[in-house]
Amino acid sequence: MEPLKIGNITLPHRAVFGPMAGFTDAPCRRLMAQHGAGFTVSEMVSSRALVYHDHKTVSLLKAEPNGAPYGVQIFGEVPEIMGEAAAAIEAYPFDFLDINMGCPAPKIVSGGAGSKLMLDPDLCGRIVEQVKAHTSRPVTVKMRKGWDADHITAVECAKACEQAGAQLIAVHARTREQMYAPGIDPDIIAKVKAAVKVPVLGNGDIHTAEDAVEMMSRTGCDGVMIARGALGDPWLFERVNAAIEGLPAPKEPNLQARMNALRRQVEEMVEQKGEYTAMPQARAQTMHYMKGLKGAAALRRCCCTLSRLEDLDELIAAVFEEQRKAGQDPDDVREVPFP
Repeated sequence: MEPLKIGNITLPHRAVFGPMAGFTDAPCRRLMAQHGAGFTVSEMVSSRALVYHDHKTVSLLKAEPNGAPYGVQIFGEVPEIMGEAAAAIEAYPFDFLDINMGCPAPKIVSGGAGSKLMLDPDLCGRIVEQVKAHTSRPVTVKMRKGWDADHITAVECAKACEQAGAQLIAVHARTREQMYAPGIDPDIIAKVKAAVKVPVLGNGDIHTAEDAVEMMSRTGCDGVMIARGALGDPWLFERVNAAIEGLPAPKEPNLQARMNALRRQVEEMVEQKGEYTAMPQARAQTMHYMKGLKGAAALRRCCCTLSRLEDLDELIAAVFEEQRKAGQDPDDVREVPFP
């Protein structure tokens, strides 16, 4: 299997980590790349805020060396402003520029951006054209199946984006109306793949290595974009990569490894943002690490109260105690609590 490329960028793996507002900060991206994400992408940033040099928005772009290509994702509905935004960040260290055409959030679509763009393939193309004209990096696009059941436009939008210069297209196989349920429609990914020559990534409902292999087999897509499924489980990338590459499945992480990853991720968040800002944000991150544990419901309630880094240590101690009482994970030893 030939390596997957975005323009002149060769990806180390075909499973990549998709952007999610409120989750994909630098510590989260670093963790996913460490476990095999083929690339990572920033949280989406406003094209207008970039043009006006908003310092809070610019802080979202912070790149951390993590061994995988890193993209900045921007959103907006005005082609000229999107182009100006691309020019405004040209000096920043990143590898490619991604355009958001998939966000379903009301505050984004109400302004005409995100998945609202799926109603106008011509506008999608003009946005890509302007961004492409103002950056030296490869340009990629993240889109949805369409706006609603009456507006399934992914194929038209993808063709317009490719013609305007996009070099990779990721397709979340749901409409904006469907948000994140019910299940995805793999056929729309297959149709986009058949309609364009650039690489296409399938996105949606990938929680296991088998899900990823089935999506690639069924749709012919070039790789998979994993988002929510990897939260609290960065090892999913290792399992997916092994399955795609025909390698033996890697060993599952034990409880110690899972808690080490959680502790380091939150610790980095505190280092970068300060405890007051980071710990409320960490509550949602920590909840994902409780999946599959004994006493998970009570542990998730503890996650909701995190205010200080030392609270996290108490939570982790409770995790080990709950598993010990349930007779789980007998091989774990805690001679060295954290790396």
